[in-house]
Amino acid sequence: MAHRPEVFVRPLTMEEGRKLQRITRSAKDPVKLRRAIVVMMSGQGQSVPDITSLMQVSDDYVRDVIHAFNEKGFDALRYYALNGTDHRTHDEQNAALGAYVRWRNARAEPKTSFAASSPIRSWTSYPAKVG
Repeated sequence: MAHRPEVFVRPLTMEEGRKLQRITRSAKDPVKLRRAIVVMMSGQGQSVPDITSLMQVSDDYVRDVIHAFNEKGFDALRYYALNGTDHRTHDEQNAALGAYVRWRNARAEPKTSFAASSPIRSWTSYPAKVG
């Protein structure tokens, strides 16, 4: 098997380093956290094999994260899921969702049956539900 060339994240600014540290301390999303740690380790000069052994991930994963960060910056750390949809991109999915919402709103009728104890009855003129 041929030796793959070393891959490192582009040089990080001080502000980017601080932002990565903040993410690693406060990220709630485990995918974003893992990606931020990979980028930070690469920025500190750790090689792909070192990162893979410490993080227990594949070298392809580490390389993909580094390349994505070099190309997209911090947007590459976010987790996007299009699983279960027929849409190839987020723009395509957003357009479909927007079309559905517009279609639904054009056909929606106002809700008129609220519970008798609902607070909406105190600030609207809906009659009490009988029966």
